[in-house]
Amino acid sequence: MVERSLGRDQVNWRLPFYAVVGAAIVMLSLFAYSADPTLLYIFFIAPIVCLSCLVLLLVAAIRKRPRRSLSMLLALVAFLVTSGALLKAQDVLRPSLRWLLWSHRFKAEVLAQPTPANGELKHIEWDGWGGAPVGDWAAYVVFDPTDSLSVAAKNGWSGSYNRNKGIPCDVGPVRRLESHWYSVVLGVNEWWGRCG
Repeated sequence: MVERSLGRDQVNWRLPFYAVVGAAIVMLSLFAYSADPTLLYIFFIAPIVCLSCLVLLLVAAIRKRPRRSLSMLLALVAFLVTSGALLKAQDVLRPSLRWLLWSHRFKAEVLAQPTPANGELKHIEWDGWGGAPVGDWAAYVVFDPTDSLSVAAKNGWSGSYNRNKGIPCDVGPVRRLESHWYSVVLGVNEWWGRCG
């Protein structure tokens, strides 16, 4: 009987592992399906996870199970550290994940457009974020048949690649998604065709 009760009260290392896996699944789902993953994470997911873990910690403390409390605390820390690291890396992960999942759809929509007569590149809006306190940002998938954006993507140029290269606005970060396809973020409060 003593051995059995000690076994139940040991630190459960699977719980922090499940928290890491759960955080990765939640964050990658947010990156793929949410318009603003940061906002949803900060105001919805993190508070719910923290509150749930704190309630479970309180229950474990009342039942006098310190090792189970430690497992839950480790799981909470593991979830927050993993999700925080993924959130910090979302600028790289999010476009890559979205392109992996839906590139065929974006390509079909862009290629179905008529060739612009004014020399602009074919494009479609594919992401946006921000709001009143910081401004709105828009990202576009751009088809560049000459791969002229590859220099901007490679060198991390922003701002200097502008109107004379087939994009009507000043450009923020440019990322190469694959040959001839790029993610282009325009300046704050700028949308393709409505610049400045």
